[in-house]
Amino acid sequence: MDGHYLDIKKFLPHRAPFLMVDQVLSIDDEHVSTSFNIKPNCIFNELGVFNEAGLLENAAQTCSSIVGKSFFKEDDTEGEGVKLIGFISAIKKVVVSLCPKVGSTIVTNAKLKSRFDTDQYSICTIICTTTLDHKELLSCELNLVIQEVK
Repeated sequence: MDGHYLDIKKFLPHRAPFLMVDQVLSIDDEHVSTSFNIKPNCIFNELGVFNEAGLLENAAQTCSSIVGKSFFKEDDTEGEGVKLIGFISAIKKVVVSLCPKVGSTIVTNAKLKSRFDTDQYSICTIICTTTLDHKELLSCELNLVIQEVK
């Protein structure tokens, strides 16, 4: 599904200055692609560079949207149906090859590896890569817990 029409701020619980995803490029039940333009006032900037913690937070926010999507009805394009919380429960692997400069636009792709659902929450493992101009900046494997706030 083309995600360009989605306003990601309506679906992620994060708000500025902690929102590290600008746009959903595509999304389905097992994959998501996002973009993020690194602005000068970003809290993860250090000496003109987007740091490792920022790259990992961008990856986690991107990854959470795959499972988070399933909590919303297909026609809920405003994100009004539910409120979600999520957190990283484990970082299985992370490799940072390069930190991008402020002003860059990074693209992050994530693929669902496994998922376990209960009545109260979903636990998932997701593989993720972040690139800039087709050069890999980060690769990781994360476990996330996502649940609806009732």
